[in-house]
Amino acid sequence: MTESLTFIHAADIHIGAPFRGLRALSEEWGRRLAEAIPQAWDRVVDAAIDRNVDFVVVAGDIFDSVRASYRDYSRFFQGLWRLDEQGIPSYLCTGNHDPLSLWQQDFFALPPSATMLAADRPDFALYERDGRPMAMIGGRGYPNKVWSPSESIAAGLTRADGLRFLGKEAQAAPFAVGVLHTGLNLDPVKAPTDPRALRRAGFDYWALGHIHRRTIDNEDDPRVVFSGCIQGRDVRETGPRGVYEVKLIEGRAPQLTFIPTATVVWERLEVDVSACSSIPDLISQVMRESFAANGNDFCEMMVTRITLTGATALHDVLARAGVLEEVRAALNEAYSEFYCDALVDRTRLPLDEAALRSEGLFPAVFLRAADAVRENPAREIDYIQEEFLARNLPMLSSLSEKQVRCLADEATDLVLDLLVQGDGD
Repeated sequence: MTESLTFIHAADIHIGAPFRGLRALSEEWGRRLAEAIPQAWDRVVDAAIDRNVDFVVVAGDIFDSVRASYRDYSRFFQGLWRLDEQGIPSYLCTGNHDPLSLWQQDFFALPPSATMLAADRPDFALYERDGRPMAMIGGRGYPNKVWSPSESIAAGLTRADGLRFLGKEAQAAPFAVGVLHTGLNLDPVKAPTDPRALRRAGFDYWALGHIHRRTIDNEDDPRVVFSGCIQGRDVRETGPRGVYEVKLIEGRAPQLTFIPTATVVWERLEVDVSACSSIPDLISQVMRESFAANGNDFCEMMVTRITLTGATALHDVLARAGVLEEVRAALNEAYSEFYCDALVDRTRLPLDEAALRSEGLFPAVFLRAADAVRENPAREIDYIQEEFLARNLPMLSSLSEKQVRCLADEATDLVLDLLVQGDGD
Protein backbone atom coordinates (compact mmCIF):
# COMPACT_ATOMS: atom_id res chain seq x y z
CA MET A 1 0.00 0.00 0.00
CA THR A 2 1.29 3.46 -0.92
CA GLU A 3 1.67 5.57 2.22
CA SER A 4 0.81 9.26 2.48
CA LEU A 5 1.21 12.01 5.03
CA THR A 6 -0.26 15.52 5.34
CA PHE A 7 0.98 18.36 7.52
CA ILE A 8 0.96 22.14 7.90
CA HIS A 9 4.19 24.05 7.28
CA ALA A 10 4.13 27.40 9.11
CA ALA A 11 6.91 29.83 9.96
CA ASP A 12 7.65 33.42 10.98
CA ILE A 13 4.60 34.01 13.11
CA HIS A 14 6.22 36.95 14.95
CA ILE A 15 3.64 37.18 17.72
CA GLY A 16 4.09 40.52 19.48
CA ALA A 17 5.49 42.31 16.42
CA PRO A 18 4.48 45.95 15.89
CA PHE A 19 3.13 47.19 12.57
CA ARG A 20 5.79 49.50 11.18
CA GLY A 21 5.69 52.76 9.27
CA LEU A 22 1.97 53.50 9.55
CA ARG A 23 0.48 56.94 9.88
CA ALA A 24 -1.81 57.81 12.77
CA LEU A 25 -4.55 55.21 12.91
CA SER A 26 -8.11 55.34 14.07
CA GLU A 27 -8.87 53.48 17.29
CA GLU A 28 -10.63 50.77 15.28
CA TRP A 29 -7.71 50.20 12.88
CA GLY A 30 -5.26 50.25 15.78
CA ARG A 31 -7.25 47.43 17.38
CA ARG A 32 -7.45 45.48 14.12
CA LEU A 33 -3.71 45.59 13.56
CA ALA A 34 -2.91 44.74 17.16
CA GLU A 35 -4.97 41.56 16.79
CA ALA A 36 -3.93 40.68 13.23
CA ILE A 37 -0.96 38.43 14.03
CA PRO A 38 -2.60 36.50 16.91
CA GLN A 39 -5.69 36.02 14.73
CA ALA A 40 -3.50 34.74 11.89
CA TRP A 41 -2.03 32.15 14.27
CA ASP A 42 -5.55 31.14 15.27
CA ARG A 43 -6.29 30.61 11.57
CA VAL A 44 -3.25 28.34 11.24
CA VAL A 45 -4.59 26.19 14.07
CA ASP A 46 -8.10 26.24 12.60
CA ALA A 47 -6.74 25.09 9.23
CA ALA A 48 -4.87 22.19 10.82
CA ILE A 49 -7.96 21.05 12.73
CA ASP A 50 -10.39 21.55 9.83
CA ARG A 51 -8.14 19.57 7.48
CA ASN A 52 -7.34 16.93 10.10
CA VAL A 53 -3.64 16.97 9.22
CA ASP A 54 -1.15 14.56 10.73
CA PHE A 55 0.93 17.28 12.41
CA VAL A 56 2.05 20.92 12.30
CA VAL A 57 5.59 22.26 11.99
CA VAL A 58 6.59 25.83 12.88
CA ALA A 59 10.00 26.78 11.50
CA GLY A 60 11.15 29.51 13.86
CA ASP A 61 10.50 33.14 14.81
CA ILE A 62 7.38 32.23 16.72
CA PHE A 63 7.81 35.42 18.75
CA ASP A 64 9.08 38.73 17.42
CA SER A 65 11.13 39.58 20.48
CA VAL A 66 13.22 37.78 23.06
CA ARG A 67 11.19 39.73 25.62
CA ALA A 68 7.80 38.44 24.51
CA SER A 69 5.06 39.10 27.03
CA TYR A 70 3.12 36.52 29.01
CA ARG A 71 0.11 37.43 26.86
CA ASP A 72 2.07 36.55 23.70
CA TYR A 73 3.19 33.21 25.15
CA SER A 74 -0.33 32.46 26.31
CA ARG A 75 -1.84 33.11 22.86
CA PHE A 76 0.66 30.85 21.10
CA PHE A 77 0.43 28.00 23.60
CA GLN A 78 -3.35 28.11 23.57
CA GLY A 79 -3.05 27.16 19.90
CA LEU A 80 -0.71 24.26 20.69
CA TRP A 81 -3.09 22.97 23.34
CA ARG A 82 -6.00 23.18 20.88
CA LEU A 83 -3.98 21.03 18.47
CA ASP A 84 -3.13 18.63 21.27
CA GLU A 85 -6.81 18.24 22.19
CA GLN A 86 -7.51 17.21 18.58
CA GLY A 87 -4.65 14.69 18.56
CA ILE A 88 -2.45 16.78 16.23
CA PRO A 89 1.23 16.89 17.27
CA SER A 90 3.40 19.95 16.66
CA TYR A 91 7.13 20.25 15.98
CA LEU A 92 8.85 23.57 16.61
CA CYS A 93 12.22 25.21 16.25
CA THR A 94 13.43 28.65 17.30
CA GLY A 95 14.74 31.43 15.05
CA ASN A 96 16.95 34.49 15.30
CA HIS A 97 14.12 36.57 16.81
CA ASP A 98 13.33 34.04 19.54
CA PRO A 99 16.45 31.97 20.28
CA LEU A 100 15.84 29.11 22.68
CA SER A 101 18.27 30.31 25.36
CA LEU A 102 16.15 33.45 25.84
CA TRP A 103 12.68 31.87 25.98
CA GLN A 104 10.79 32.72 29.17
CA GLN A 105 10.69 29.22 30.63
CA ASP A 106 8.34 30.22 33.46
CA PHE A 107 5.72 31.39 30.96
CA PHE A 108 4.78 28.09 29.35
CA ALA A 109 4.47 24.35 29.44
CA LEU A 110 4.45 22.44 26.17
CA PRO A 111 1.51 20.10 25.69
CA PRO A 112 2.44 16.40 25.57
CA SER A 113 2.17 16.24 21.78
CA ALA A 114 4.44 19.26 21.13
CA THR A 115 8.17 18.83 20.49
CA MET A 116 10.68 21.68 20.65
CA LEU A 117 13.69 20.64 18.57
CA ALA A 118 17.02 21.27 20.28
CA ALA A 119 19.11 24.36 19.49
CA ASP A 120 22.51 23.20 20.72
CA ARG A 121 22.68 20.18 18.39
CA PRO A 122 20.86 18.40 15.56
CA ASP A 123 17.72 16.83 16.92
CA PHE A 124 15.22 14.21 15.75
CA ALA A 125 11.75 13.02 16.69
CA LEU A 126 9.53 10.21 15.41
CA TYR A 127 5.93 10.77 14.38
CA GLU A 128 3.70 7.71 14.72
CA ARG A 129 0.19 7.21 13.38
CA ASP A 130 -1.97 4.45 14.83
CA GLY A 131 1.11 3.01 16.51
CA ARG A 132 3.14 2.84 13.28
CA PRO A 133 6.25 4.96 12.58
CA MET A 134 5.34 7.38 9.77
CA ALA A 135 7.86 10.22 9.70
CA MET A 136 11.24 11.16 11.03
CA ILE A 137 11.29 14.86 11.99
CA GLY A 138 14.77 16.37 12.02
CA GLY A 139 15.83 19.92 12.73
CA ARG A 140 17.60 22.45 14.85
CA GLY A 141 16.76 25.85 16.26
CA TYR A 142 18.73 28.98 17.04
CA PRO A 143 20.47 28.79 20.44
CA ASN A 144 21.31 32.51 20.37
CA LYS A 145 20.32 35.53 18.29
CA VAL A 146 23.39 35.26 16.06
CA TRP A 147 24.42 32.09 14.26
CA SER A 148 28.13 31.28 14.11
CA PRO A 149 29.45 31.65 10.54
CA SER A 150 31.83 28.76 11.16
CA GLU A 151 29.05 26.18 11.50
CA SER A 152 26.29 25.04 9.15
CA ILE A 153 22.89 24.89 10.81
CA ALA A 154 22.15 21.80 8.71
CA ALA A 155 25.26 19.88 9.81
CA GLY A 156 24.32 16.45 11.17
CA LEU A 157 20.81 16.60 9.75
CA THR A 158 20.56 13.73 7.30
CA ARG A 159 18.27 10.75 7.14
CA ALA A 160 21.17 8.49 8.08
CA ASP A 161 21.91 10.68 11.14
CA GLY A 162 18.26 10.42 12.13
CA LEU A 163 18.27 6.65 11.92
CA ARG A 164 21.33 6.48 14.16
CA PHE A 165 19.70 8.89 16.64
CA LEU A 166 16.25 7.28 16.74
CA GLY A 167 17.26 3.64 16.39
CA LYS A 168 15.78 0.71 14.49
CA GLU A 169 12.19 1.77 15.04
CA ALA A 170 12.65 4.74 12.71
CA GLN A 171 13.71 2.52 9.81
CA ALA A 172 10.08 1.66 9.16
CA ALA A 173 9.06 5.32 8.78
CA PRO A 174 8.39 6.01 5.07
CA PHE A 175 8.95 9.78 5.33
CA ALA A 176 11.45 12.30 6.68
CA VAL A 177 10.77 16.02 7.20
CA GLY A 178 13.37 18.67 8.04
CA VAL A 179 12.64 21.85 10.02
CA LEU A 180 15.10 24.77 9.97
CA HIS A 181 15.25 28.54 10.34
CA THR A 182 17.84 29.53 7.75
CA GLY A 183 18.76 32.12 5.16
CA LEU A 184 19.50 29.21 2.79
CA ASN A 185 21.36 30.83 -0.16
CA LEU A 186 19.18 33.97 0.00
CA ASP A 187 20.49 35.60 3.20
CA PRO A 188 24.24 35.06 3.80
CA VAL A 189 24.01 36.34 7.40
CA LYS A 190 21.22 34.27 8.96
CA ALA A 191 22.48 30.68 9.21
CA PRO A 192 22.97 30.16 5.45
CA THR A 193 23.13 26.68 3.99
CA ASP A 194 23.28 25.19 0.52
CA PRO A 195 19.94 23.96 -0.87
CA ARG A 196 21.84 21.26 -2.76
CA ALA A 197 23.14 19.91 0.55
CA LEU A 198 19.60 19.77 1.90
CA ARG A 199 18.45 17.84 -1.17
CA ARG A 200 21.25 15.33 -0.66
CA ALA A 201 20.30 14.77 3.00
CA GLY A 202 17.61 12.20 2.19
CA PHE A 203 14.60 14.16 3.49
CA ASP A 204 11.33 14.24 1.59
CA TYR A 205 10.65 17.86 2.51
CA TRP A 206 12.41 20.77 4.21
CA ALA A 207 10.09 23.16 6.07
CA LEU A 208 12.09 26.39 6.28
CA GLY A 209 11.60 29.71 8.03
CA HIS A 210 13.19 33.18 7.88
CA ILE A 211 12.40 34.36 4.34
CA HIS A 212 9.02 36.06 4.69
CA ARG A 213 7.84 35.58 1.11
CA ARG A 214 6.73 32.17 -0.11
CA THR A 215 9.76 30.70 -1.88
CA ILE A 216 10.26 27.29 -3.47
CA ASP A 217 13.79 26.26 -4.41
CA ASN A 218 12.63 24.09 -7.31
CA GLU A 219 9.03 24.32 -8.54
CA ASP A 220 9.30 20.93 -10.29
CA ASP A 221 10.45 19.21 -7.08
CA PRO A 222 9.30 21.38 -4.15
CA ARG A 223 11.28 19.81 -1.33
CA VAL A 224 13.10 22.93 -0.05
CA VAL A 225 10.44 25.50 0.79
CA PHE A 226 9.80 28.73 2.69
CA SER A 227 6.14 29.14 3.58
CA GLY A 228 6.60 32.86 4.32
CA CYS A 229 5.15 34.80 7.23
CA ILE A 230 1.54 34.23 8.26
CA GLN A 231 0.72 37.97 8.44
CA GLY A 232 2.40 40.87 6.63
CA ARG A 233 3.65 43.57 9.00
CA ASP A 234 4.44 46.49 6.67
CA VAL A 235 4.18 47.65 3.08
CA ARG A 236 7.19 45.53 2.07
CA GLU A 237 5.17 42.40 2.84
CA THR A 238 2.37 42.81 0.33
CA GLY A 239 -0.19 40.32 -0.91
CA PRO A 240 -1.59 37.09 0.56
CA ARG A 241 0.30 35.54 3.48
CA GLY A 242 -0.19 32.12 5.02
CA VAL A 243 1.04 28.55 5.31
CA TYR A 244 1.41 25.46 3.16
CA GLU A 245 -0.50 22.24 3.51
CA VAL A 246 2.03 19.63 2.41
CA LYS A 247 1.03 16.18 1.20
CA LEU A 248 3.72 13.54 0.89
CA ILE A 249 3.01 10.40 -1.12
CA GLU A 250 5.62 7.68 -1.54
CA GLY A 251 7.41 7.95 -4.86
CA ARG A 252 5.99 11.37 -5.75
CA ALA A 253 7.04 15.00 -5.45
CA PRO A 254 5.49 16.87 -2.52
CA GLN A 255 2.10 18.44 -3.20
CA LEU A 256 1.72 21.97 -1.80
CA THR A 257 -1.53 23.84 -1.17
CA PHE A 258 -1.35 27.46 -0.03
CA ILE A 259 -3.67 28.38 2.86
CA PRO A 260 -4.14 32.15 3.42
CA THR A 261 -4.09 33.18 7.08
CA ALA A 262 -3.58 36.97 7.11
CA THR A 263 -6.43 39.01 8.53
CA VAL A 264 -5.06 42.22 7.00
CA VAL A 265 -3.15 42.40 3.70
CA TRP A 266 -0.86 45.15 2.43
CA GLU A 267 -0.86 46.39 -1.14
CA ARG A 268 0.98 49.00 -3.20
CA LEU A 269 -1.30 50.34 -5.94
CA GLU A 270 -0.70 52.58 -8.94
CA VAL A 271 -3.97 54.07 -10.17
CA ASP A 272 -4.17 55.81 -13.54
CA VAL A 273 -6.61 58.72 -13.12
CA SER A 274 -6.26 60.12 -16.66
CA ALA A 275 -9.97 59.65 -17.34
CA CYS A 276 -11.10 61.39 -14.14
CA SER A 277 -12.60 64.86 -14.51
CA SER A 278 -13.36 65.54 -10.84
CA ILE A 279 -12.21 64.53 -7.37
CA PRO A 280 -15.30 62.32 -6.84
CA ASP A 281 -14.43 60.57 -10.14
CA LEU A 282 -10.89 60.06 -8.85
CA ILE A 283 -12.10 58.60 -5.56
CA SER A 284 -14.41 56.21 -7.43
CA GLN A 285 -11.56 55.10 -9.69
CA VAL A 286 -9.25 54.46 -6.74
CA MET A 287 -11.94 52.43 -4.97
CA ARG A 288 -12.55 50.32 -8.09
CA GLU A 289 -8.83 49.59 -8.36
CA SER A 290 -8.66 48.79 -4.64
CA PHE A 291 -11.48 46.25 -4.86
CA ALA A 292 -9.88 44.69 -7.94
CA ALA A 293 -6.54 44.28 -6.14
CA ASN A 294 -8.25 42.91 -3.05
CA GLY A 295 -10.00 40.24 -5.11
CA ASN A 296 -6.85 38.10 -5.19
CA ASP A 297 -5.84 38.61 -1.57
CA PHE A 298 -8.12 36.08 0.21
CA CYS A 299 -8.69 38.73 2.86
CA GLU A 300 -11.27 41.44 3.38
CA MET A 301 -9.22 44.04 5.28
CA MET A 302 -6.48 45.82 3.34
CA VAL A 303 -3.92 48.56 4.01
CA THR A 304 -2.74 50.39 0.89
CA ARG A 305 -0.06 52.78 -0.32
CA ILE A 306 -1.56 54.39 -3.42
CA THR A 307 0.23 56.33 -6.17
CA LEU A 308 -1.89 58.39 -8.56
CA THR A 309 -0.57 58.43 -12.13
CA GLY A 310 -1.56 59.63 -15.59
CA ALA A 311 -2.12 62.91 -17.42
CA THR A 312 -5.06 64.72 -15.88
CA ALA A 313 -6.49 68.22 -15.57
CA LEU A 314 -6.72 67.45 -11.83
CA HIS A 315 -2.93 67.67 -11.55
CA ASP A 316 -3.01 71.30 -10.37
CA VAL A 317 -5.89 70.59 -7.98
CA LEU A 318 -3.99 67.70 -6.37
CA ALA A 319 -0.94 69.95 -5.94
CA ARG A 320 -2.85 72.37 -3.71
CA ALA A 321 -2.01 72.28 0.00
CA GLY A 322 -4.11 69.78 1.92
CA VAL A 323 -6.00 68.32 -1.05
CA LEU A 324 -4.21 64.95 -1.09
CA GLU A 325 -4.83 64.48 2.62
CA GLU A 326 -8.50 65.34 2.15
CA VAL A 327 -8.75 62.78 -0.65
CA ARG A 328 -7.04 60.18 1.55
CA ALA A 329 -9.54 60.87 4.34
CA ALA A 330 -12.42 60.50 1.88
CA LEU A 331 -11.04 57.16 0.70
CA ASN A 332 -10.82 55.92 4.28
CA GLU A 333 -14.43 56.92 4.89
CA ALA A 334 -15.65 55.24 1.69
CA TYR A 335 -15.16 51.64 2.85
CA SER A 336 -14.39 50.66 6.40
CA GLU A 337 -12.38 47.53 5.53
CA PHE A 338 -9.77 49.41 3.46
CA TYR A 339 -7.24 51.84 4.96
CA CYS A 340 -5.16 54.13 2.74
CA ASP A 341 -1.99 54.78 4.68
CA ALA A 342 -0.36 57.04 2.08
CA LEU A 343 -1.52 58.76 -1.10
CA VAL A 344 1.16 59.98 -3.50
CA ASP A 345 0.63 62.24 -6.51
CA ARG A 346 2.62 61.28 -9.61
CA THR A 347 0.15 62.71 -12.09
CA ARG A 348 1.09 65.23 -14.79
CA LEU A 349 -0.73 67.85 -16.82
CA PRO A 350 -2.14 66.79 -20.20
CA LEU A 351 0.13 68.06 -22.99
CA ASP A 352 -0.50 68.67 -26.67
CA GLU A 353 2.70 67.17 -28.06
CA ALA A 354 1.71 67.96 -31.65
CA ALA A 355 1.40 71.66 -30.80
CA LEU A 356 4.71 71.64 -28.94
CA ARG A 357 6.47 70.03 -31.89
CA SER A 358 5.01 72.51 -34.34
CA GLU A 359 6.17 75.53 -32.33
CA GLY A 360 9.81 74.64 -32.98
CA LEU A 361 10.97 75.87 -29.58
CA PHE A 362 12.94 73.99 -26.89
CA PRO A 363 10.17 71.44 -26.20
CA ALA A 364 10.24 70.46 -29.88
CA VAL A 365 14.02 69.97 -29.78
CA PHE A 366 13.72 67.94 -26.58
CA LEU A 367 11.00 65.72 -28.07
CA ARG A 368 13.15 64.98 -31.12
CA ALA A 369 16.02 63.99 -28.82
CA ALA A 370 13.71 61.66 -26.89
CA ASP A 371 12.50 60.15 -30.18
CA ALA A 372 16.11 59.41 -31.13
CA VAL A 373 16.67 57.56 -27.85
CA ARG A 374 13.60 55.40 -28.43
CA GLU A 375 14.59 54.65 -32.03
CA ASN A 376 18.11 53.45 -31.17
CA PRO A 377 18.20 52.21 -27.56
CA ALA A 378 21.29 50.03 -28.21
CA ARG A 379 23.32 53.15 -28.97
CA GLU A 380 22.12 54.73 -25.73
CA ILE A 381 23.14 51.66 -23.72
CA ASP A 382 26.66 51.90 -25.19
CA TYR A 383 26.77 55.60 -24.39
CA ILE A 384 25.69 55.03 -20.77
CA GLN A 385 28.30 52.29 -20.30
CA GLU A 386 31.01 54.57 -21.68
CA GLU A 387 29.98 57.35 -19.29
CA PHE A 388 30.16 54.93 -16.36
CA LEU A 389 33.64 53.83 -17.40
CA ALA A 390 34.84 57.42 -17.85
CA ARG A 391 33.82 58.15 -14.27
CA ASN A 392 35.36 54.93 -12.87
CA LEU A 393 31.92 53.62 -11.89
CA PRO A 394 31.05 49.91 -11.93
CA MET A 395 29.62 48.61 -15.18
CA LEU A 396 25.86 48.26 -15.26
CA SER A 397 24.98 44.60 -14.78
CA SER A 398 22.01 44.79 -17.13
CA LEU A 399 20.08 47.46 -19.00
CA SER A 400 17.59 46.31 -21.61
CA GLU A 401 16.36 48.22 -24.64
CA LYS A 402 12.87 48.11 -23.15
CA GLN A 403 14.15 49.79 -19.97
CA VAL A 404 15.84 52.52 -22.04
CA ARG A 405 12.57 53.27 -23.84
CA CYS A 406 10.69 53.37 -20.53
CA LEU A 407 13.29 55.76 -19.09
CA ALA A 408 12.94 57.97 -22.16
CA ASP A 409 9.17 58.05 -21.70
CA GLU A 410 9.46 58.93 -18.01
CA ALA A 411 12.05 61.64 -18.69
CA THR A 412 9.86 63.13 -21.43
CA ASP A 413 6.84 63.31 -19.14
CA LEU A 414 8.87 64.82 -16.29
CA VAL A 415 10.64 67.50 -18.36
CA LEU A 416 7.54 68.57 -20.26
CA ASP A 417 5.56 68.71 -17.05
CA LEU A 418 8.20 70.98 -15.48
CA LEU A 419 8.27 73.17 -18.59
CA VAL A 420 4.51 73.60 -18.59
CA GLN A 421 4.48 74.37 -14.88
CA GLY A 422 7.19 76.96 -15.49
CA ASP A 423 5.10 78.65 -18.17
CA GLY A 424 2.32 79.11 -15.64
CA ASP A 425 4.47 80.94 -13.05
